[in-house]
Amino acid sequence: MSLRGAANSILPREKGAAPLDVVIAVMAFLAALALGASLIAERTALGWRAGLSDRLTVQILLSAHGAPGPGLDTESAAALSVLQATPGIAHAAVLSEQDTLALVQPWLGADSLVAELPLPRLIDATIAPGAEVDLPSLARRLKQAAPDSLLDDHARWIARLKGLADAITWSAYGILLLIAIATAAAVSFATRAGLEAHHEMVALLHQMGAHANFIARAFERHYFVSALGAAAVGAALAAVLFLAAGGLEFAGIEAVPFLPPLALRLTEVPWLLAVPAVSGLIALATARLSVLAALREIY
Repeated sequence: MSLRGAANSILPREKGAAPLDVVIAVMAFLAALALGASLIAERTALGWRAGLSDRLTVQILLSAHGAPGPGLDTESAAALSVLQATPGIAHAAVLSEQDTLALVQPWLGADSLVAELPLPRLIDATIAPGAEVDLPSLARRLKQAAPDSLLDDHARWIARLKGLADAITWSAYGILLLIAIATAAAVSFATRAGLEAHHEMVALLHQMGAHANFIARAFERHYFVSALGAAAVGAALAAVLFLAAGGLEFAGIEAVPFLPPLALRLTEVPWLLAVPAVSGLIALATARLSVLAALREIY
């Protein structure tokens, strides 16, 4: 038997390989879920920030002893006039009571009690693209015209959304790192076990003059192909799960209010291909380093 033929028969596919394949498939599935979650969080946060970055909201609050009436309407009209006269404000309009109720119904429900709540009057304003508005000066002029007004530029919410997206993204990266370490540990253990199981074949190759690098290539090729296939199965299952989540809306199942749809776009699905590729490289490098280290100890 030639050295190459002996090397190719070191690790034949056998029943003992199934547990490692299952472990790698599960790890790849979890890694794909974490990667997909980071993509969804980043996309959703960008969309929310883009939707709020050029918007202003003015609330006309109810006074401590007042109720909706002419005073509220008068202050709303005065605040609207100030906004319309401000350079850089492209559009401003007072939201109707129905529109205001629609904003709070996802939080409080749609029963009759919600309609009886003393909700503030809201004015939605849009800043012209590229325009700069002096917000402190605008807030002072609004207070003069409408003492019960409150200007919100959504900066606090934008900062919170960015912080939330960053936390989810970095958490996903931490999960991916842990999964990579666990995959490397599983492959290392399997490689050591493979060396023990095929000790006679490895010893024969060594006696025939095979170098450690030659023997390591046989092991790393075996575990690379095995990990690549198993990880591809796990990533494919995760992709199917994300696509199925996107199809729930077409089936008439509504998403949870204020939560992004837990689905990947078709243009984002190819990112999941990185999971089997990286898993295969981890298995290849781990198997090689494990074999070389073990052979140095033996010979």
